[in-house]
Amino acid sequence: MPAATTLISQIMTTRIVTIDMDDRLSVAKQIFDNVNFHHLLVIDEDDILQGILSHRDFLHALSPNIGTAAELVRDTETLNKRIHQVMTHNPITISPHITVKQASEIILQNNIGSLPVLNNGVLEGIVTWKDLLGAYCLDGKDDE
Repeated sequence: MPAATTLISQIMTTRIVTIDMDDRLSVAKQIFDNVNFHHLLVIDEDDILQGILSHRDFLHALSPNIGTAAELVRDTETLNKRIHQVMTHNPITISPHITVKQASEIILQNNIGSLPVLNNGVLEGIVTWKDLLGAYCLDGKDDE
């Protein structure tokens, strides 16, 4: 099947990691320090998607002195900020039934790195620009 017509449900990551809105950035740091992905989906107490925290947004919220010889108490206190203070609120989402081409256009038009995947309001996964690029790059490889 050509990548452009492949459905998001076929390439999305379904093993997602979520974080609560009121968690502190120290929780996000612990996750980001131990995984190989760059987006955390932020949910409320009812497991409803409220936002997304990218690794880039996380780094912008921290003091640049953390982990250096210049680190002071005020630097480490930036880890006490709440996720909802730095996350992207109301992220653009997609359905698992749209195509890779449609999702690629959304990512490019909005200059974003990932799209949470919702099916009837239920969080089912996430797709990143790397997933989309991979779908195009692997297009036709199964035929060889």
